[in-house]
Amino acid sequence: MYELRNVTKRYTRGKDTVHALDGVDLTIGDGDRLVIQGPTGGGKSTLLQMLGGLDRPTSGEVLLDGIDLAKLGEARLTNVRSENIGFVFQSFNLIPTLTAQENVETALVPLGIKAKERRELAADALNSVGLEERLAHLPGEMSGGQQQRVAIARAVVKKPKVLLADEPTGNLDEGMRDEIMEVLERLWKEHGLTFIMVTHDSAIAKKAPRLVTIRKGKISVKENAGA
Repeated sequence: MYELRNVTKRYTRGKDTVHALDGVDLTIGDGDRLVIQGPTGGGKSTLLQMLGGLDRPTSGEVLLDGIDLAKLGEARLTNVRSENIGFVFQSFNLIPTLTAQENVETALVPLGIKAKERRELAADALNSVGLEERLAHLPGEMSGGQQQRVAIARAVVKKPKVLLADEPTGNLDEGMRDEIMEVLERLWKEHGLTFIMVTHDSAIAKKAPRLVTIRKGKISVKENAGA
């Protein structure tokens, strides 16, 4: 479970101070699915980075299962991310010189898993996103939707506790958006993930069980019982 307690994040831009997060309190239960939405520059990606341990707050606590990510040393924080958190990004972030299978394997290397088992786990993960026939393809040989499926496979291959997605459908057309959301929602259910997603897409936000709206660093939370 996540608990954010009075989290602030301030940046200095010239003579101005930007309050990206301004006293954020938020609880996210195990297995929850929620969407973060808001205007550009409102703090969405900053909030996601806090949850992923990719940035540290100026003040406040970011607790994951009782451990304050903000106070961990870099080595321990890297281990927490490697073992517990999967990331999916808008731009896919695949290594262009590696095949789909090799890209997925990169998530397993920090865990000390041997090469044979890495190959098997990566193949299984790609099969779970419908890419069993694309294991040996390079990113440049695949469509945007296929590349995002590889990125999703890479995020879930290590069986994380949390899946964080930053605009994962932002570079896709409407049809492919719906396909990718179906994949993400299915994996959320199958793996019992805590799934947190940033999006500008109101059609996606309306379907989320919980919607966090952030504006000028402050949040509001809406429960959608019908989702």
